[in-house]
Amino acid sequence: MLRLSVSELSTFRWTFEEDVLHYKAAGFQAVGVWRAKLADYGEEKGIELLREHGMSVSSLQWIGGFTGHDGRSFRDSLHDGLDAIQLAADLRAHTVVVLAGGRCGHTKSHAHRLLITALEELTEAAEAVGIQLALEPIHVGCAYDWSFVTDIPQCLDIIARIGRKNLGLVFDCYHLAQDQSVMAWLESIVPHVRLVQLADAKHAPMGEQNRCLLGHGRVPLQHILATFHAGGYDGFYELEMLGEEVEHLGYEQILGESRKAAMQWIA
Repeated sequence: MLRLSVSELSTFRWTFEEDVLHYKAAGFQAVGVWRAKLADYGEEKGIELLREHGMSVSSLQWIGGFTGHDGRSFRDSLHDGLDAIQLAADLRAHTVVVLAGGRCGHTKSHAHRLLITALEELTEAAEAVGIQLALEPIHVGCAYDWSFVTDIPQCLDIIARIGRKNLGLVFDCYHLAQDQSVMAWLESIVPHVRLVQLADAKHAPMGEQNRCLLGHGRVPLQHILATFHAGGYDGFYELEMLGEEVEHLGYEQILGESRKAAMQWIA
């Protein structure tokens, strides 16, 4: 069974309540919760709404920014991460997405130390409440403000340094699957993946993210789904759509066509 979800970033203009109701109506099983939307709606109300409609939470997005790129101190970002982990536990979320943050003038080694220090504390806290953390590498073409971690080898090195089973990575097809070298050893990373984000693109990321409808770009999504399925991946496949290619489309169309494409591929 393909466990399909939708990231709330895909339906930017809808409210949290609209997201839950429309995703359910479109046949999706889960929501990738965007913390800002949930906060606007109310956390307790949101938890009740999800349970009322039988919707799971594939991910909680996001924690991180430990380098201070968004103006917060390291300690503020760490405390925010701890709060989000508790929220994820209350939501019964599958995983919490982690973004390292841009280098923000730090040397690579210092930025790396900040991330490791944060993850050592956050993974311990997450383990205590049964939550998985997933570090997301961002394609170098659009990573500047978001993450100095831009590829899978960097992620695997950090995961090995932390040494906890509840830390893995996010495989976002938009950021990672346009690189043929990644595709060559895709099967070997399946055990480390905690969340697969489904997206397609007509060209590599350059500045603002620009994703297109599934099956309309150059990402080998059917092969990716088959590889993860064969490798025993049993987590969520979370649709994440944003950019000029889709902003003129109705959200119902995006949801409907995306679900249809994914179900055809896995069949």
